[in-house]
Amino acid sequence: MRRLALLLPLLLLLAACSSPDKPRSGPTGLSEHTIKVGTLDRTYRVFRPPLPAGTPAPLVVVLHGAAGTGRQAEKSYEWDAAATKGGFVAVFPDGIRRTWNASPDCCGVAARDQIDDVGFIKEMVAEVSRASPIDPARVFATGISNGALLTYRLACETTLFAAIAPVAGTMINPCLAPRPLSVLQIHGKSDYTIPYAGGQGRRDNGGTGGLPVKIDGPGVEALNATWRKVDGCPAPTVTTTGYLTTTLAQCPGGRTVELIAVADAGHQWPGSDGPGPIASRLLHLDPPSMAMDATTTIWRFFLS
Repeated sequence: MRRLALLLPLLLLLAACSSPDKPRSGPTGLSEHTIKVGTLDRTYRVFRPPLPAGTPAPLVVVLHGAAGTGRQAEKSYEWDAAATKGGFVAVFPDGIRRTWNASPDCCGVAARDQIDDVGFIKEMVAEVSRASPIDPARVFATGISNGALLTYRLACETTLFAAIAPVAGTMINPCLAPRPLSVLQIHGKSDYTIPYAGGQGRRDNGGTGGLPVKIDGPGVEALNATWRKVDGCPAPTVTTTGYLTTTLAQCPGGRTVELIAVADAGHQWPGSDGPGPIASRLLHLDPPSMAMDATTTIWRFFLS
């Protein structure tokens, strides 16, 4: 009994030190991960800058375009630097064979095989949140092209995101009962892959064959109006500065629906380094516009 009495204070001290309420700090820097979703091993990269221990951080999901990868999106669009400066966690998932299942007819292998990319993103966000504290009210998604298409599907089929910011994309998925959320669209007015005015893009094959690509969605201005209606927004203000025309609506609940149209810009991420001359030539890619820095603009939108 005397020995137990002597040990009791030590046991209480150890219990206090191992309390589950102790703040987590999470890993810092870049890490690579694999998770099982259904029968598939899915991969993603996480960049976590130094953050205050135990303080829930915002999370930005960055979706690459067709033929891209998470690593390519991380490097090309400089999200690591933005995360370090802004104090948020950035995650870069990989599509199956470099494609995302944005709708039954698009795009590529992911659509052909009906890959559950929505389920993957949900599982990935949950796993990242278990590894370090993430603020569930500040989870955001952005992406380009095929990745932008998937952001709209995520907005329609999940309740994860407070805001999305598709770049060079439109909505081709069914969206019967969308919930209000903030939306920023960035789109080149000379984009012929996903045309600004809507309709078929130059890579459209009608959604047939082994690599289906059917992109026949609404014009970005009409889609912007759709999301203003979803959010119950008043009429927007329209301003033009240089190459940029901004359509901005401040909506109930502190939400914002915004469109930035970039004159003389094609299918690309404004302000990025671009894919390089060889890839641009082989894949017929447009050079990035330098009229704006899309990454900085998107983070400011999410932050607001």
